[in-house]
Amino acid sequence: MSEYINNNEKRVEDLLALSLGMMSGENGRMLLDKYKEAIDHVTPHDMLILEDKQMQMGIKPDAIKKDVEKVINLFFNSLKKYSWEKPKEDSFLYHLMLENQAYTFKLNQVKKIIKSYKGREAEDINQFKRDLLTPFEEFLEFESHYVKKENILFPFLEKIWRYYRPITVMWSLHDDIRKKLKKIIQVLKTESSAWLDLNKEIGSFYFLVFGMIQKEDLIIYPVASETVSEEEWKEMYNQSFEYPFPFIEQPEKPENISQTTINKEPENFQIDGELKLKSETGELNFEQILLLINNLPVDITFVDENDTVKFFSRPKDRFFPRSPAIIGRAVQNCHPPESVHIIEKIVSAFRNGEKDSAEFWLELGGKFILIQYFALRNEKNEYKGVLEVSQDATNTRALKGEQRLLDWV
Repeated sequence: MSEYINNNEKRVEDLLALSLGMMSGENGRMLLDKYKEAIDHVTPHDMLILEDKQMQMGIKPDAIKKDVEKVINLFFNSLKKYSWEKPKEDSFLYHLMLENQAYTFKLNQVKKIIKSYKGREAEDINQFKRDLLTPFEEFLEFESHYVKKENILFPFLEKIWRYYRPITVMWSLHDDIRKKLKKIIQVLKTESSAWLDLNKEIGSFYFLVFGMIQKEDLIIYPVASETVSEEEWKEMYNQSFEYPFPFIEQPEKPENISQTTINKEPENFQIDGELKLKSETGELNFEQILLLINNLPVDITFVDENDTVKFFSRPKDRFFPRSPAIIGRAVQNCHPPESVHIIEKIVSAFRNGEKDSAEFWLELGGKFILIQYFALRNEKNEYKGVLEVSQDATNTRALKGEQRLLDWV
């Protein structure tokens, strides 16, 4: 038996056969008996490898999601017994887990409200919906927990883990939770909605949310704890202050926060003779920088702190004329005499810190043009100039309803 316990490869093969048997509708009792050893000794690492192998076989996330809860519940006792070092206080993982605990408490409080109406839901349905609307709208705040996972934790894990594909299944489940929560709020706000409709949606939501917390606590967090370095955790913690901490007390931002992320000054460097710009948000060569700027669906012009025009973009369709001759020109000289005093007033308000932006719009050649000015300030809050952004907002202004990414053809 001890050899089997340490034979990760053999155990994963058995777990894979078990999961595929379950997904194919084979006799559950026979499967449990046949693969009892694997079930009794499964680890969080095994679960990741198992799901990764399923995806390598071409099994899509939607198919995996249908049976993942059954599989985890089958392995629950073994996963629960898995021993791993819990995170230190004031760390990225510590706060993710604390957020889960706080969310669990709030979810259980709402359960009490639901139980208090048991037996009289139909007669008091409108009051019932009003009592539930506030907490379910509050649950929207937990979005930042999922966003921190998607934008901070997942990218790090993708670089570290060989078996990282299950992360995409978890992201898909995030989206399922988001959709379900919006659906519940819609039902709660609909006067004609019935108790049966609401009960079904709430039950599904709780199943998804508690299932997500279970996956995090039993699989993702233990494996991450054992595979992510101290420096990488520190880096994630630094980046987490860009987002809210839902349902817990806002932690104090470390004084010695790593300069590898927040507020790091951009730098130039060369690779094979090519000059590049590197900042905390990425690195680009100059060709890429110009491609990005010139393909933005806007005209931009940069005026420095001395009121001198330093740069403008060249989008494909420009509606305000610009020529290279204006570079080095005083911004006041780029406008007709009648409007110069407005430009000076805007610049003065930006320089003095009284304003940070200004907006104007007009009709031009049948187009609705939006013109915005933004004050530019560095990390020391020193005034560094003005960014003018002009765009054709005609189509944007006319948009209605939704056009989601998945609807694109």
